[in-house]
Amino acid sequence: MSAPARLCPVLLRPRAARHRRRGALLLLLLAPALDALAWGQLGHRLVAGMAEPHLQPQARAEVARLLQGEVEPTLTGIASWADDLRSIDPDLGKRSSRWHYVNIADPGCVFDPETDCRDGDCVVGALERQAAILADPTRSDDERRQALKFVVHFVGDVHQPLHASHGTDRGGNDYQVNWNGQGSNLHSLWDSGLLRSAGLGEAAWLARLQALPAPAPVSPLPAEAPRLWAEQSCRRVNAPGFYPRGHVVGQAYVDAQLPVAERQLRLAGDRLAAVLNAALGDPASQ
Repeated sequence: MSAPARLCPVLLRPRAARHRRRGALLLLLLAPALDALAWGQLGHRLVAGMAEPHLQPQARAEVARLLQGEVEPTLTGIASWADDLRSIDPDLGKRSSRWHYVNIADPGCVFDPETDCRDGDCVVGALERQAAILADPTRSDDERRQALKFVVHFVGDVHQPLHASHGTDRGGNDYQVNWNGQGSNLHSLWDSGLLRSAGLGEAAWLARLQALPAPAPVSPLPAEAPRLWAEQSCRRVNAPGFYPRGHVVGQAYVDAQLPVAERQLRLAGDRLAAVLNAALGDPASQ
């Protein structure tokens, strides 16, 4: 699986050779704009927005201190920073490219660090590592600020089911689908397509997600939480119906899977708050 998702050429129903060539050329011209759509920016902002109201006072104050000087100094404002690294810091963007996902080899979704995350080079290892940096008061503010940005993003990533799957189809990037008569891939559908299908803006989406039943709180947060979250996401991918029959995404698929995406986003928001409270909050109140 590769970290960025790309929409695929709209070539599922070619009518003639010249239309294939014309369509391919058109899509090459449009590719940068389509790729920019690709949990996309909206999903990551929703995860961060749901976490912010649940921060303990000490954690909230520390987040505000670390994010002083940012263009949008909130969790929401830095939620997509890790996806923008290739243009902000190409070297760090390249080094961190594998930190956004994990390929779990076991068919039953049991995570094995030796096989699935060698040298900690996956979203599970990266989230554990960055959370530890964030929680370490001996680290510099610059290190902890960067770690905060990674943590906010990676908690979102590990809850996008195709960021923690088996990798045989590159996290759904190679699984072509036809949706509303157009070509795409399953990863892009889950990154942004399902959310966009509801036609809601960010504020409306936040209200909708906050109205969902809150998951049972877990305190203290278990050390193996990132591994457990990745395994849960992997099992979502293994669930019957996750891959659309015949590669065609109809309204029945959206009706069945959009609530799954909503629950994953809600879980991610609550769990992000738990991670930040554990790293930055008052231990006595946990």
